[in-house]
This record gives sequence, C-alpha cells and structure tokens, in this order.
Amino acid sequence: MVIENRFQGQTAIVTGGASGIGLGIGARIAQEKGCVVLADIDEEALEQARKSLDSLPGKIESARVDITQEAEARDLIQSVVKRFGQLDVLVNSAGIVGKTATNILEYDLASFRNVLDINLIGSFLVTKYAIEAMLPRQYGRILHLASIAGKEGNPGMAGYSVSKAGVIGLVKAIGKEYAHTEITVNALAPALIATPLLEDAAEESLNYMTSKIPMGRLGTVAETAALACWIVSREASFNTGTVFDLSGGRATY
Repeated sequence: MVIENRFQGQTAIVTGGASGIGLGIGARIAQEKGCVVLADIDEEALEQARKSLDSLPGKIESARVDITQEAEARDLIQSVVKRFGQLDVLVNSAGIVGKTATNILEYDLASFRNVLDINLIGSFLVTKYAIEAMLPRQYGRILHLASIAGKEGNPGMAGYSVSKAGVIGLVKAIGKEYAHTEITVNALAPALIATPLLEDAAEESLNYMTSKIPMGRLGTVAETAALACWIVSREASFNTGTVFDLSGGRATY
C-alpha cells in the first residue's frame, strides 16, 4: 500500500536504478512524492527507466555513474546536493551476481575481483560520500541491498557470497559509527527475487536457491520496495547497523 506524501520534500539517490529492485524502490519513493535520482552505469536502460516513471507524482531524474570509481561516486552525490540542497536517502542497489555454479578451483581471480569491486567497493564509496553529504543536517537514511547469500553462503557463488557478506559487515560497522546521529545505515538481505539480475545465473544455482525458500516461490520487486521504503523513512528511527531479512522463511535467526 502506497503511503501518500511519505517522502515529500525529500531527495533520494537509488543506484542500480535502471532496472529490477533499484527501479522498483525508486518508483515507490516517487509514488510517495519523493524526488528520486536514478543512477546506473547503463545509460540507455537508465533513460528508459526515467521515462517509465514520468507519470508519478515525485520528481524523477537520472545520472550515469560507475560506483567503483571514487571520483564518479563522489561527484554523483555532490551534484545531487548542489542541485537539490540536500540528500535524505541513499539506496544502493547496484550489483552483479558474477559467476554461478562455479567451484572455487574454476573461479578466476579477475572475475572474483570484479564482483567485489561492484558489490563491495562500490558500497563503501557511496556510503562514504553519502554520509559526508548528510552530516551537515545530521539526518539521513542509507540502505544497501545485501543478500541471504552474505549470511549463509551459496555454493558455486563465491564472489557474490563474499561481497554481500562484506556489505553486511560494512553496514554493521558504519551504522555504529553514526548511531549518535539521525543517520542510519542498514541492509536488506533478500532471498531470490524475480529480477533481470537472474538472467545470467545458472539454472543449477537458481534451483538451489529456490529450494531453500520454505514459501516455495521467488520474492517480488514490489515486496522488496515496500520493506525498503519503510527502512529509509523517518519512521525507522531506531534501527541502524541492522540486516533486515526478506527470505520467504529461509532466514530463521
């Protein structure tokens, strides 16, 4: 259920905003009258995503960014603050799965590093500069898309599992660093969500992950966006350094 005006007067950046979970969260914030900057490395998909949300009540803009590059991550956040005067929300949904159904003996170092660069180094960079932007107002909400794989590990997906475990560690550490402010840093750890990200995953890995979900189905982008938008709202004022599960019963502790 959309909560009218929840993000009115607020500015949000959503990385990985061209598709999937990022686009779904951006759309939900815009439905609730927030100003949303969709950021992604895929310019063509980004423009299509922006146009698809034009009818929503919140303002929608887009910006190309490679979050693995420090200057680009910094410039994105600084440019948004310069244009809109503030940054209230950062949702970091940018990420890749990397190799699947691949034993560590066949997992090459270049592929492993690439997953870590995007999923973990990128998370570090956008967190660093988002906090810098939020500190003058002593308010902000930062949410990272982690994964159940970061808590439990998925066989054949070493790069993805390790990178998301790192994101969880980042959230727990930085959440504590700024717990004395109104800047919260949290993570959402979904099980399998039906998004375009799954297109490159091996059927073996998809079957394994689905079999672990007691509900017997994939989660939806709409379900993910609903929880994410509560986490980055003013209502979620007593949660930081927290990992929220969205797993259809797979996570049990």
